[in-house]
Amino acid sequence: MASIARCLRSARPSTLSRLAQTPRARPNWQPAFLRAFHASPIRDIRKYTKDHEWIDLNADKTAGVIGISEYAAEELGDVVYVELPEEGKEASAGDAIGAVESVKSAADINAPIACKVTGINLGLEEKPGTINQVPEDDSHGGGWIAKVEVGEQGVKDFDALMDPEEYKNFTSADH
Repeated sequence: MASIARCLRSARPSTLSRLAQTPRARPNWQPAFLRAFHASPIRDIRKYTKDHEWIDLNADKTAGVIGISEYAAEELGDVVYVELPEEGKEASAGDAIGAVESVKSAADINAPIACKVTGINLGLEEKPGTINQVPEDDSHGGGWIAKVEVGEQGVKDFDALMDPEEYKNFTSADH
């Protein structure tokens, strides 16, 4: 405190006398600037295939999550059964890794890129209708199909897929 007082006295003597007159206890004192801690999650990079699968890759493009698009879920109707891929299965882009059956039809789930399955959404075995409710949700309880590990070829395949805007245009066009 003494060093602060000496600095203030040498800079401006009147400042020290004003500081001495202000009350020390401030019961309702709040700092003028509060910095709230906020962490925003790093957005995964999502792309789509022409077969209506999506994949989210993490920022370093080494792992991802696969599912079917909202458009595909609507077209299928009420999903009644999901055949999940086997953990550890390696697939090339376009390989069938599972299947979805609905009251209207059945469809294969294809690997959007070259990848290795590292996890599956076991919740879909009990509640396959989750795909209809939240098909593009990759959180716990969402309609995602599999978690995957991605190598060099998978990253190359990923770059060739459609971004969300391209996919929206693709699904709005007549096929």
